[in-house]
Amino acid sequence: MGPRIGILGAGAIGGVVGGELTRAGHDVTLIDMWPEHVNAMKANGLTVTKRDEEFNTPVNALHIHELQNINEKFDYGFLAVKSYDTEWAAALIDNYVKDGGAVVDFQNGINDERVAAVVGVERAMACIITIGAGMYEAGHVIRSDAGEIGFKIGEHDGSDTPRAQELVKVMSDVAAAKLTTNMWGDRWSKLAVNCMANPVAGLSGLGSAEVRTDPVASRIAIRMAAEVISVARALGHDVEPIFGIDPDRFVNAAKGIETEELQTDMATGAEALAGGQPSFLQDVLKHRRTEIEFLSGYVSEKGLEAGVATPFCDKIVETVLSHGVGKLEPKPENLAPLEALL
Repeated sequence: MGPRIGILGAGAIGGVVGGELTRAGHDVTLIDMWPEHVNAMKANGLTVTKRDEEFNTPVNALHIHELQNINEKFDYGFLAVKSYDTEWAAALIDNYVKDGGAVVDFQNGINDERVAAVVGVERAMACIITIGAGMYEAGHVIRSDAGEIGFKIGEHDGSDTPRAQELVKVMSDVAAAKLTTNMWGDRWSKLAVNCMANPVAGLSGLGSAEVRTDPVASRIAIRMAAEVISVARALGHDVEPIFGIDPDRFVNAAKGIETEELQTDMATGAEALAGGQPSFLQDVLKHRRTEIEFLSGYVSEKGLEAGVATPFCDKIVETVLSHGVGKLEPKPENLAPLEALL
């Protein structure tokens, strides 16, 4: 019998992971805060749409208040909520994870230290996600990517542990998974992707593929990536490749060195993302709070600490927040303040 898994946050990522793992025979419980979504899953199962198939599977779904009724604690609690909900959600799921178990961070951004501060570093693990997912109606999630690597599982100290290997095996039933011994380098690499795509898409309305192919958006994205890489390196992290591209190329392109060549290579991989929308854009379209403070805002904060200038991250945070919560209407003209910095 495999590990018992509780997923707190059954939205796009949590739903895709939970649906795939359930179909593969794993013991999974999906816990969510959206009543209609949980009711739909209870009544009709969870529908997962992928590029090449669609399936529906019965799932064990709980309203958040029903979590108190579980009889046996989980081996792993997957934290798949928005970054701004990290502390309370980590404290909640931690209460339902066994001694010797782990709370696994499935979020965008770099929240691992915040999770560890709540549950203890010995109970905290990371899962860096490279799949794309969306959810636009209750009881139905969409996996939009066609990438080769889906997940990287890592311990905070980079060690190769039995539980990390166990999770690699488990997550391989969703998408290709591997263990990383450079968790922080992978986290900053993913943060670069998030900062390049998410707020740019949220402001402009461009999809996951378009932010890598649009001439203006891709130039802004390159400058964002260069800032993330520079801050990470100043903090002592070895940043892993971004889109499979050497980080040095983004730093150089931001200085005008082989910029067009990098744009071409970024566009080459965009086809695998066609039709997808970054989670940030999904939040904007739903008139929800965004995670801007925990993406570009985090880079600005850490850049200030490290003495690294982050003008593009600073400006995009200012621009997004200027619209107010739930009031941002995505359109290409919203990128004008960023384009003026190029």
